[in-house]
Amino acid sequence: MTSPRAALADRLTDYDRLVEVGIGRRPEVASTLVDAGCTVTATDVFDAPVPDGVGFVRDDVVARAERLTDGTEPDDPYRVDAVYALNLPAELQAPVRDVARAAGADCLFTTLGFEEPTIPVGREQIGRETLYTARSRRR
Repeated sequence: MTSPRAALADRLTDYDRLVEVGIGRRPEVASTLVDAGCTVTATDVFDAPVPDGVGFVRDDVVARAERLTDGTEPDDPYRVDAVYALNLPAELQAPVRDVARAAGADCLFTTLGFEEPTIPVGREQIGRETLYTARSRRR
């Protein structure tokens, strides 16, 4: 039986370059993606240990989203194909979506489980997890 995180990682291998927002203490998906040949950078507001091959940038996605309101392009680490987050709380869904949109990247996330998405999304069942894709206005 495939673990829910392994199934999510398998789905995300559709992308070559990804950012995981808020990696915290759950590096399994990022590590699996790197093992599959993807380039992954993790971000968090706190320093977080990441596995070999996973880049790390300390970043506040809310502050970054606020800085992007003037139409500027996001810089590293957000020059990617996809921005994803696992167990993304409701208050961070719009900022993560906004950063992904500014980068022209897809935005994918799971919620805390008891919360519904607060932004318009598509839904995809991946094993026992629901993967949400924010509706995008890609450039």
